[in-house]
Amino acid sequence: MRVPFVSFRPLEQRLDSQLRAAFERVYASSWYIGGREDEVFEKTFAAYCDSKYCVGCGNGLDALMLPLRALGVGPGDEVLVPSNTFIATALAVTYVGATPVLVEPDIRTYNMDPARIEEKITASTKAIMPVHLYGQSCDMDPILAIAKKHGLFVIEDCAQAHGARYKGKVIGSFGDAAGFSFYPGKNLGALGDAGAMVTNCEELAGKVRALGNYGSDYKYHHIYQGVNSRLDELQAAFLSAKLPMMEEVNADRRATAKKYLAGIRNPAVALPFVPEWAEPVWHIFAVRCERREELAAYLEEKGIGTNRHYPIAIHLQECYQNLGLQKGDLPIAEEIAATQLSLPMYYGMTDEEIQYVIDCVNKF
Repeated sequence: MRVPFVSFRPLEQRLDSQLRAAFERVYASSWYIGGREDEVFEKTFAAYCDSKYCVGCGNGLDALMLPLRALGVGPGDEVLVPSNTFIATALAVTYVGATPVLVEPDIRTYNMDPARIEEKITASTKAIMPVHLYGQSCDMDPILAIAKKHGLFVIEDCAQAHGARYKGKVIGSFGDAAGFSFYPGKNLGALGDAGAMVTNCEELAGKVRALGNYGSDYKYHHIYQGVNSRLDELQAAFLSAKLPMMEEVNADRRATAKKYLAGIRNPAVALPFVPEWAEPVWHIFAVRCERREELAAYLEEKGIGTNRHYPIAIHLQECYQNLGLQKGDLPIAEEIAATQLSLPMYYGMTDEEIQYVIDCVNKF
């Protein structure tokens, strides 16, 4: 049997007629940027995130960078980000001229450890950017309390956690703003690059929209030195076709994760930990194994696709040598980078495929 790491086909086949209709609708309109499709998706996605405003962007990176810039974060400022995350989180900080300061995660959840935040705060700290990594929410109450105590902004990185909940409340609705990626592999994925920011602040939403439209609030009137980062009509239409299935998609992933958690019993494989207050959406099912490369090779021989998220910690990336950190400075992030392996996880996995993965992992 072959089980790919990810497959888009089950969902695309389920939504084939809706996706084709979305294309035909946009094509027939001859309107491709900033039209009705954008308006509809932004309104429905804001509601889905329990937020008042949504601003479509070109990608998930911009959905983090633009609110930072709109909030006035820039050169001389520091932003706390997790040491274990995709590099886009740190790049968003770098792109506004600020410095990312890396905070170690909880080894059990892979997410930023609230107990390690305050030791990293300085007079230059301007914001905290928690990442709901792999589809599981961060522990937001202590993060928000620390931010309030020190007068810091909170920008949630929700790129992997569409629909995840913390204590029953949907993520993206806690901070000053939240950034989402709609990269095709996400739980809610476009058919190309796309992103969005959500917020409850009307002023912030307006500024982000202008910054992403060449700094313009209306045509040929530029109030900021902005960029070009807009959600195009076609991707908005595709996302609107997929959004109604979001809860079904996430429920399907939860069912797969539940079987993995109950069935994998190999003592060499550490399973992800889910706190009682978290309701993950399982963008990634991440295990850890000291013999990670052996396990990956073994599963590949069995026809099972895997991935490594992420094999080089941010502070050891060549592009971030300027942070002045060396191997050993952030040992938890380094341990995760050396041991983490992602098992197949996507909408539409069959019971036979799931059981095959479980059996192969247990026999390793």
